[in-house]
Amino acid sequence: MSAVNAHCITFANEKGGTGKSTLALHLLVSLQRQGRRVAAVDLDFRQRTLSRYLENRAMHQPQLATVEVVVPAVSELDSRSAASGAEIALLGDTLAQLAESHELIIIDSPGSDSPRSQYAMAVANTLVTPLNDSLIDLDLLGRVVPGEQRIDRLSFFADAVWQARQRRALAKLPALDWVLARNRLTMLDARNKRLVNDALEELQGRVACRYISGLSERVIYRELFASGLTLLDLADAIAPIRLTSSHLAARQELRDFIDDLQLPR
Repeated sequence: MSAVNAHCITFANEKGGTGKSTLALHLLVSLQRQGRRVAAVDLDFRQRTLSRYLENRAMHQPQLATVEVVVPAVSELDSRSAASGAEIALLGDTLAQLAESHELIIIDSPGSDSPRSQYAMAVANTLVTPLNDSLIDLDLLGRVVPGEQRIDRLSFFADAVWQARQRRALAKLPALDWVLARNRLTMLDARNKRLVNDALEELQGRVACRYISGLSERVIYRELFASGLTLLDLADAIAPIRLTSSHLAARQELRDFIDDLQLPR
């Protein structure tokens, strides 16, 4: 594995429904609005949420700046190992080409394990794992002791991140920054939320990660998909949407999330 001459931000979680693509898209548009040279790679060739979102954006909001997104092809080779090798080689070439004209590359991985997903994690400078505020989601990272706020052993996704770190170390690449984003947060202060918070605080010290807040659960994110808009585009839409206090609060959450990622300036 060779270095990519751009800062790669991979969104990865083997559980679907965590708002991964929504976070990736809002980060993408925010960085573009800051004048950063940013591109995206959508590895979820089945759902293609990120690329479909951007297709809707280009179709329904032509006045907004376009964002380059690449969906690498899936190999049709019969041999699984040969197909995986071909897909990884293509992904590496894609990232190298994008790095020639972009400083930041956002990679949206599918909610499943695959050699391409593993490569996308290993190539990441910043690895973002969104989690619902749920002990079910936390179980992907570590087994929580029932009735307690501690993790007795790590789970398969945490092990996958460890392997990605090993690959980077062998390639003499800088250590990746693993960020757990508590996403789709609810307004209720349930006991479950406090348990998740305490368990994540313990996990930070065990696996060299840090956790931050993502976005709250809001209906507007689902409503914006069809028109290709983000929270940042409401006033610039063909049919402008009046900002409400909820929208303003959501924008502040987004700013906090991006600041907490601590991306290079």
